[in-house]
Amino acid sequence: MSAALLDTVAEVLVASGVGPHSRLCCALSGGVDSVVLLDVLVRLRERFGYALSAAHVHHGLSPAADTWLGFCAGYCRRLDVPLSSFRVAVPRDDPQGLEAAARQVRHAALQCVECDWLVFGHHRDDQAETLLFRLFRGTGLRGAGAMPAVEPPAAGVRGKLRPLLEQGRTALVQWAQVHAIDWVEDESNGDCRFTRNDIRHRILPAIEVAFPAASTALARAASHFREASDLLDELAAADELACGGASLERVALLTLSDARIINLLRWQARQRGVPAPSSARLREGLRQLRAAPAARPLHLPLGELACCAYRGRVWLEPVLTQSLVACTWRGGVVPGQALHWGGGSVVFRAVPGAGIAPSVLGRAIQCRLVPRAPGLRLRLGQGRPSRTVKNLCQEAGIPVWMRERLPVLEIDGATVWIAGIGVDAAFACRADELGILPEWLPFSF
Repeated sequence: MSAALLDTVAEVLVASGVGPHSRLCCALSGGVDSVVLLDVLVRLRERFGYALSAAHVHHGLSPAADTWLGFCAGYCRRLDVPLSSFRVAVPRDDPQGLEAAARQVRHAALQCVECDWLVFGHHRDDQAETLLFRLFRGTGLRGAGAMPAVEPPAAGVRGKLRPLLEQGRTALVQWAQVHAIDWVEDESNGDCRFTRNDIRHRILPAIEVAFPAASTALARAASHFREASDLLDELAAADELACGGASLERVALLTLSDARIINLLRWQARQRGVPAPSSARLREGLRQLRAAPAARPLHLPLGELACCAYRGRVWLEPVLTQSLVACTWRGGVVPGQALHWGGGSVVFRAVPGAGIAPSVLGRAIQCRLVPRAPGLRLRLGQGRPSRTVKNLCQEAGIPVWMRERLPVLEIDGATVWIAGIGVDAAFACRADELGILPEWLPFSF
């Protein structure tokens, strides 16, 4: 049994590329699954050469919470493993319930640990419970994939490892007993008022009366669902490429089936770190997209994102939830300077023969980024008349809903630059000068 458990964990570490330069942190609750996991990681530390630490989150929900923290501290001292502890406050009024709220603040705290991989003690029974819980809530294929053994690090988010998913809780208890390892029991784990506990203690045992290997079969099914979900992600990536990239060609997109378009938009949302819109909203957005004339602009809110269509392109963008606030500073601008604006930023870059003339910036007393004012005009070329921003936006292909978000740069009260349109000719640099060109990055992702 010992060799099998060690080999199982080692296989996951190898698959994730863990090695001498890796930093692993074990999420240590004090329960049997996490104490066994830490013991196994200590035994494998010399083989892989990684740096190992542990982290404990003190929720304060149980009268025994201080005792659990003391147990984890003592256990880590005996194993010579550094321990970080976090005290968190769990909101009692979370609409998704106390379980979900505790899980959310726990994972937020663990993301503060300096490591490459967070390692969790979830086992096969946890996987079966997770799958049932999500199926009862009507999850899609991705949710039915439950918990993967390896979630690689991405965009500042720690990677996650769950190397015990092929082991049942019984095997972990046996390991602890054979190696004389103590653990603590959370009394709330027996409270069937919590949905997951009810699945663990009442629903799953009832299923196992008729299907004794139900936990193993459910965990295997989750693995199959996850493989199918990964294939759908690959299909979405291929469809995005075929449709011209993140900003999709409308004609090419609408040749796809409804299921593939919805799959693509869900995938794009996740790529941006945003929860995928609901199926109902995606279906309604797609209905409007198919029904609307090609020349008609569309801006369809889908939750945190909106589906936009304009001039033959379709894309997702964040819904602006904050008001635009003017930004004022003394003096001019320097290359590389960046300022926040409406969920995105304005970056100033040095560009030969383009942008704002250095003489203008050199004598600037005050600069401001402001929203577009009514009646604003701009002159884009010497000898050409000034034109309204509305007309310039139409020519530049800027959608109506984005025009109110455009940042405007003022220098000493004069309008010098408007995002998406350009620099006023009166302030533009010569062809032989190094100018400063502002660039608006509308979104933070």
